[in-house]
Amino acid sequence: MSREAPLKAEKDFSETLNEQFPQIDILTKNDYQSALDKLLLLEKQTRQASDLESSKRVLGKIVEVLTSNNDWNLLNEQLTLLSKKHGQLKLSIQSMVQKIIESIDTISDTATKVEVIETIRTVTENKIYVEVERARVTRILTKIKLDQGDLDTAAELLCELQVETYGSMELNEKIEFILEQMELTIKKGDFEQAKILSRKILERTLNEDEFKVLKQRYFELKIKISLNDSDYLEVAKNYLKIYSIDTIQNDKQSLNEILINIVYFIILAPYDNLQHDLINKVYIDANLKNLETHYQLIKSFIKQELMRWPKIEETFGSEFKKSFVFSEPTIGDKRLGDLRSRVIEHNLRIISKYYSNISIQRINQLLDLSELETEQFISDLVFKGVIYAKINRPKKIVSFSKPKASNDLLNEWSRNVDELLSEIETIGHLITKEEIINEIKV
Repeated sequence: MSREAPLKAEKDFSETLNEQFPQIDILTKNDYQSALDKLLLLEKQTRQASDLESSKRVLGKIVEVLTSNNDWNLLNEQLTLLSKKHGQLKLSIQSMVQKIIESIDTISDTATKVEVIETIRTVTENKIYVEVERARVTRILTKIKLDQGDLDTAAELLCELQVETYGSMELNEKIEFILEQMELTIKKGDFEQAKILSRKILERTLNEDEFKVLKQRYFELKIKISLNDSDYLEVAKNYLKIYSIDTIQNDKQSLNEILINIVYFIILAPYDNLQHDLINKVYIDANLKNLETHYQLIKSFIKQELMRWPKIEETFGSEFKKSFVFSEPTIGDKRLGDLRSRVIEHNLRIISKYYSNISIQRINQLLDLSELETEQFISDLVFKGVIYAKINRPKKIVSFSKPKASNDLLNEWSRNVDELLSEIETIGHLITKEEIINEIKV
């Protein structure tokens, strides 16, 4: 059973190792098995004396001898045996595992490499002091599985690691692990799992300068998740986070591409208070004025004026085809349909502001819609609470006048009564005045 190293070793073997290691190096060239036997004897002595530094050196030397002779099977065997030795120091095992990990890239045979990794994973399982090393070799194994085309196994291996709980792992490395987990689950098509993993990273942490690259990668993955849900507002918000990164601000081409995507997704997002705030924020951005076409497009949604969908399609259609937003097979057509709906909804909001009553026929003319479509769009906006409307089907009239609440009616009635009494009082004073004047004349 492994244990913590004591504060002071019972005996210091550093001089002994300095003396014997050169002899072992010479012996390794001719008979590395004999050299290994000598090292195992030294390992036992240093372990029993609780000499941590010497124990690390001996175990490291064992790894060096076996890896230099490509005896990976014996290395696996020795790693398993030494990790189970009574009184073995935890930090010695950690050092040995780290030394083996450094040598993994030198293994040319994939099957052998996988075998070594699996041995390390077995030895380090459920051991907190080597959890970081286990995570790192699992990451290597994941890449091997991906190269072999086994995406499901790769995702399962990497996602079982709860790296956010590893106290000894650097924050930068933790974030990289979680981002890789997100990438694999997205490739696998498990967007719900990717969404859960994304919550393990605090966005405020990514605002630090050292995480700029990871920040961009994180929000690009969140964009993929939001696109799968067709959550256009969330996509726009994530693009805005990328847009704010210094490196993007200094790269004009990337900045324009991201800004164009922001424009498209912000106008695709259904209207609400947040969408209204964001579209106005984007509209006043100085960089947008350099993109005249897209500036005019977003301006159409800002102005309190009607716009016809055929005209929008004619004016901006060529630009739409240049962007992945509207050019992706199948999904691009759906987004064009969503954009048409946003145009119609914008127009209905404008109509509701300027008309108290209007015929359905007139709305159909203004919006280029059929009667059924008009009713459907009005119903949807009423359901969402964006506008108030009532449709009188027999008369084919839409009323946008919102009835007053009972309190408002009572307040208005009270105000009218007060005004009436005030007028009556004024008239009474005037009559009295006339009577007095007439009496004086008489």
